[in-house]
Amino acid sequence: MNQMVTPKFGVGAALRRKEDEPLLTGRGIYTADYKPDGCLHGYVLRSAMAHARIRLDNVEDVRAMDGVRQVLTGAELAGRTMPCKALLKQIDGSRFRVPEQPVLCADEVRYVGDAIAFVVADDLQTARSAAEALEVDYDALDVVVGIENALAPDAVKVWPDFGTNVAFTYGQGDQARTEEAFSGADKIVSVDLVNNRVVANYMELRGCVAEFDPESGRFKLTLGTQGGHGMRNVICEILDLPEEDLQVITPEVGGGFGTKGFCYREYPLAMIAAKQLGRPVRWAGERMDHFVTDAHGRDNLSHAELALDSDGRILGLRVDVKAAMGAYLHQFGPFIPYVGTSMTSGLYDIPAVFAKVEGVYMNTVPTDAFRGAGRPEAAYLIERLIEKAGEETGLGPVEIRRRNFIRPEQLPYTTGTGRMYDTGDFAGHLDRALEVAGWADFKARQQASAANGKYRGIGICSYVEACAFPGSEEATLELDASGGLTLLIGTQTNGQGHATAYSQVVAEQFGVTIEDIEFIQGDTDRVRKGGGTGGSRSIPIGLPSVRDASIALVKKVKELAADKLEAGIEDLELDSGVVRVVGTDQQVTLAEIAASAGETLKASEEVSQSEATYPNGTHIGEVEVDPETGDVKVVNYVIVDDFGVTVNPILLVGQVHGGTVSAISQALCEHTVYDDDGQLLTASLLDYQMIRAGDLPEIRFETRNIPSTTNAMGIKGAGEAGSIGGCASVMNALQMALREGAGVTDLIDMPATPLRVWEAIQAAR
Repeated sequence: MNQMVTPKFGVGAALRRKEDEPLLTGRGIYTADYKPDGCLHGYVLRSAMAHARIRLDNVEDVRAMDGVRQVLTGAELAGRTMPCKALLKQIDGSRFRVPEQPVLCADEVRYVGDAIAFVVADDLQTARSAAEALEVDYDALDVVVGIENALAPDAVKVWPDFGTNVAFTYGQGDQARTEEAFSGADKIVSVDLVNNRVVANYMELRGCVAEFDPESGRFKLTLGTQGGHGMRNVICEILDLPEEDLQVITPEVGGGFGTKGFCYREYPLAMIAAKQLGRPVRWAGERMDHFVTDAHGRDNLSHAELALDSDGRILGLRVDVKAAMGAYLHQFGPFIPYVGTSMTSGLYDIPAVFAKVEGVYMNTVPTDAFRGAGRPEAAYLIERLIEKAGEETGLGPVEIRRRNFIRPEQLPYTTGTGRMYDTGDFAGHLDRALEVAGWADFKARQQASAANGKYRGIGICSYVEACAFPGSEEATLELDASGGLTLLIGTQTNGQGHATAYSQVVAEQFGVTIEDIEFIQGDTDRVRKGGGTGGSRSIPIGLPSVRDASIALVKKVKELAADKLEAGIEDLELDSGVVRVVGTDQQVTLAEIAASAGETLKASEEVSQSEATYPNGTHIGEVEVDPETGDVKVVNYVIVDDFGVTVNPILLVGQVHGGTVSAISQALCEHTVYDDDGQLLTASLLDYQMIRAGDLPEIRFETRNIPSTTNAMGIKGAGEAGSIGGCASVMNALQMALREGAGVTDLIDMPATPLRVWEAIQAAR
């Protein structure tokens, strides 16, 4: 990272996370740790078939089993459905149809894992045994798995009444102008790519505890979320509840990655059962549940073409994306490929762009946002395409980028899909990354690898993303009678370090330590409203409100202190819990000021943002391939990013490393596989590989920041950036290694498993 003197507190301070001590010592409270007295246990019976008509034959017998308290089925819950909140217009201006996703399936199931019944019992084993005792009569129906299969003319229809497996068709850009650009092109370069389906695999599995108070008529739901207010609103929509009748509590959360941002069936089911039975109901998911029911990510087939002039400058870009939706349209599922294609032109000055997206139904788990949510897919597509253009034009990977980057003097720049990049120096971070990665010396390293019988390649991904989308986040800061400071805000940490980042800005204004500030999140009763966490929004959107609330409360405190000290406000300073007259020993404590106020002093601010922020940067990956085994090893990795303003460099590097490792894992090993019958073959960590720490080199990371003009504090957002730049850099490096080492010319798709790589080498030989 940049070498610089950092402040003690405030923006730029390299403070260690204050929330880590209870987590590392086992005192952190997660959903699974909450077990209220008298708690019953729920278990979901899930479909064993990918598509079938179903009938439950012995429900009453199971209800009568010892220890069983309730069996909920689709018959009792008719009309209760899971909503899709991403209802966009199609390319022709029409709205698409949304299939009904029941809370429990009554007559038909459409993927392995579809929910059939919810059994509640005195303990988990009894609930599990009772669910297994339910007799499900399956009448098997035809199944379709895979995007190409689902789009075949004679394909089985997941929703026969729709007459097609195309869920929707979006278009962005200017189609006529793009066709004109291609008609005048000197050269056209194209790629066909797979963006493989992935499973989030957060450490903490989902779970919930539902409680109902008959006296107040209110529910309390404890669960891991990425934002309790949004979760509350969706659940209340499902159950026809007034929002004030549900309190959502989010304790510690062990990873979210987008996938914990959605409402799942177990939450309303537990609430329904808790009210019916008059006792708390707890559901705890297992790893298998995660694989077969939590929303999956990615899963695109893409074709893209670049039109180039004789100098290798881009004239136009055409993109056609097929995006798997699964059996239903998930909460935000249709929105993800739309956001992705809005970023399809990357960092390049492309006069004409047209991108089309088709959502595709199939008998699989639905897809939705996963770390980056469409933007990693877009960066992967354009960066593999630009790499191929560099190869086919002879310009190479560096010159093709430099020649086509949007230049600083062109900023602000509006892309062909309507994205407005405000600041940046894209060639600048590319050049710095090349320097740090030792690009000029690569040939020597490649020759050394060859002498050891290995192939070596180096690859670039210069990415941009949109994040911290337009919106706002209210922050409230309180000074209680004891002089303690409490910050309340409706974002939700899933491990990012919000308590530290927010507190260091409050601490700077009040002259206290971050440990002196209590941080309240995850309680919809205590925190009035909130937008939750997603799209790298929490710090860029939340921190300006925290700063302004701190400034406003300091002003109130100084006004009261000025009266007590008989001094001017401008002569006062705050430090270590006191307000003093500068240069004197006259002072008053925050506690004394709070007591004199007669009430809790507080300030609330909500800073709005009208445009997204656009972090960008360059990743350079270097790989070595063993041609005898197909094993790919990442041996060097460099990142130079522009995040506008760095709030906390320690937190930042953790976020970037985490996202990058996730991307490398997708590139090299993560693979979600269904068979032709719709059975998930990779339904456990025995079958689904994730990369390990020992498989990775040290990641060298630094920033080359240019403040954002769309954000009140110049911050651009960073939580997803690593996942956006990672895949293409590794795959471009691998492609070079295989091309120059073994003569492999066909593009290899993710995941680049040893078998796939070995087969590509053998085919080329």
